[in-house]
Amino acid sequence: MLALGFSSGLPLMLVFGSLSFWLREAGIDRTTIGFLSWVAMAYSIKFLWAPLVDRLPLPLLTRALGRRRGWMLLAQLGLIAGLGGMASSDPDTSLTALVGFALMVAFCSATQDIVVDAFRIESAPEEMQGALAAAYQAGYRLGMMLATAGALAIAAWAGGDSGYNPVGWQTAYLCMAAAMTVGVVATLLAREPRLNGERLALESLPTLARLRHLPAPLQTLLMWGYTAILCPFKEFFDRFGTRALLILALIASYRIADVVMGVMANVFYVDMGFSKGEIATITKVYGVIMTMVGAAAGGVLIARYGTMRILFAGAASVALTNLLFALQASVGHDTTLLTLVIAADSFSAGVATAAFITYLSSLTNVAFSATQYALLSSMMLLLPKFLAGFSGALVDAVGYETFFLICCLSGLPVLALIAVARR
Repeated sequence: MLALGFSSGLPLMLVFGSLSFWLREAGIDRTTIGFLSWVAMAYSIKFLWAPLVDRLPLPLLTRALGRRRGWMLLAQLGLIAGLGGMASSDPDTSLTALVGFALMVAFCSATQDIVVDAFRIESAPEEMQGALAAAYQAGYRLGMMLATAGALAIAAWAGGDSGYNPVGWQTAYLCMAAAMTVGVVATLLAREPRLNGERLALESLPTLARLRHLPAPLQTLLMWGYTAILCPFKEFFDRFGTRALLILALIASYRIADVVMGVMANVFYVDMGFSKGEIATITKVYGVIMTMVGAAAGGVLIARYGTMRILFAGAASVALTNLLFALQASVGHDTTLLTLVIAADSFSAGVATAAFITYLSSLTNVAFSATQYALLSSMMLLLPKFLAGFSGALVDAVGYETFFLICCLSGLPVLALIAVARR
């Protein structure tokens, strides 16, 4: 799970954070960068093709590796190809091609997330999910750090630390494509989980009886659609009833504060006068350390105090760290303060995400793990990423200090939802 978490976290920031840095250095305006962040909306609509990933076998890969590992490998090979395409592009001369390859990366990355989440849920019982979530989150954050600090360091080394040189960024993205081999190796070495199909069989029996008058091929097609598409959603709402709406509202708002802020984070660093080398060094050393500490602490705290309490504490800390970024905006270029800000932000994000992954996993029926988890995690990102598209225009309108204050306040409603859900 550590290695697969790394493989999942790496591409996210390459179409979300580092891409914003690259575009800003190339002279793209903040409003355009904000709207281009909608490339990452693929993560928010992955539930649309999750039923295919959940049930559709791949002709050669499924037979050789199994259902989960076959889809994982296909997604990872697509990621390597997409990152290679981004490495061959330049926003100055081929912005459309760069965005097209970024869309490919986002789609393949979202597909990989669908399969890895299902693999994690199916590979261990519920009491182990907190530990698996902590390991996955540690790997995920390491992948994100390599995609930010590592990419910046490589871009600075290959293209210079001042001014814009496309060669630096192209070299960085080529190296990130090579780093995806970590996920490929993990997929090849992993064991395919054994899925208990009893629940699926029980859900299918009543419908099967009603379809017997139809031709056999049509029966097969309709049964596949019922079990792959309708059953996961029906089972979720049958199990939770009216509480499902509260759960979905909590999930939809949990990450608004950090996702909206995240689009502008690297743009903010550039505008504050920090060099690629400074950002890479600070995030690589302090960010990685505090992320690992936060993810580990999250796993321990969940086991000690329960998921909902840590979910609340994580959401509160993530919202409050936006005030530190507001302080940084008022101070300006200060590497000591930035180190403290990134350390606090990384620690709180590690705790919050470990708790959130555990919470989402607890809501999932193992018979429909890929589709249900994709639905829940899509809900997690749909509203935040949509709002994040307007972040550049908001910064232009109100400035960075007010922007970070708004991000902090946007995290407060979720605290009330968690309190109600806990009761």
